[in-house]
Amino acid sequence: MRTPASRCTVSRCLVPRRGGGVPGARPEVERLLVQAVERLGLSARGHDRVLRVARTIADLTGADTIRPEHVAEAIQYRGLDRQWRG
Repeated sequence: MRTPASRCTVSRCLVPRRGGGVPGARPEVERLLVQAVERLGLSARGHDRVLRVARTIADLTGADTIRPEHVAEAIQYRGLDRQWRG
């Protein structure tokens, strides 16, 4: 969840933290990201990209927090990106 003090309203403000984790995220979101890293072989950079896309999707839907459905959609886009690049 974003705090009023940070005034951060865009995905670029998601700073990767050492040890992983998404600030204010539900446990389901964390599990989904871990599964994506393990099953799809995402790198740390890929993880961060999925997280940023999920934040953008959450913003577009008007959600204050990233929900599992946002992460799932972002993971799908990541898969499409990999297929397109060959």
